[in-house]
Amino acid sequence: MSRVTNSVARRKKHKKILKQAKGYYGARSRLYRTAKEAVDRAMLYSYRDRRQLKRIMRKLWIIRINAAARLNGTTYSGLITACKAKNVIINRKMLSELAVSEPAAFSQIVAEVIGKA
Repeated sequence: MSRVTNSVARRKKHKKILKQAKGYYGARSRLYRTAKEAVDRAMLYSYRDRRQLKRIMRKLWIIRINAAARLNGTTYSGLITACKAKNVIINRKMLSELAVSEPAAFSQIVAEVIGKA
């Protein structure tokens, strides 16, 4: 009986990994074994960092809101507490965007929520 190597499937698998490793440095883009290790690690990092990016962006929004709130005479925590008390439903991403691009509109929201005229 002849020996079967399954070379077509193996070649396809190797090409797939090497294509994913395109642009990697040195042997990581040329040799299958090192490329596979590099691609596997990269996939783990990308999975993890897609989740971390959400945390990082929320931190950035909070920092921006706090800076703008302090320019308007309040703090981030005071502003968020007042928003919840007045049932103002605006998320942190939008508040941050207003704080950066439309400071006058952000000041109006702060004045409305905090109660200063």
